[in-house]
Amino acid sequence: MPKIKTHSGAKKRFKISKNGKVLRAHTNKRHILNKKTTKRKRGLRKTAVTDKTNVAQVKRLLPYQ
Repeated sequence: MPKIKTHSGAKKRFKISKNGKVLRAHTNKRHILNKKTTKRKRGLRKTAVTDKTNVAQVKRLLPYQ
């Protein structure tokens, strides 16, 4: 069997933690930041856990992570 290619877009966006959870960055941090509060922007810096409905698909795109 040939090796499976890792999805380039997924490897830039997701990271698998040691416990197997899929981590992602928050959205809404790119532009139009004036109207967002400092507290909100600070919270968006942190990583979030991907929803369980998407975990299987993401892990399929990242076979060797």
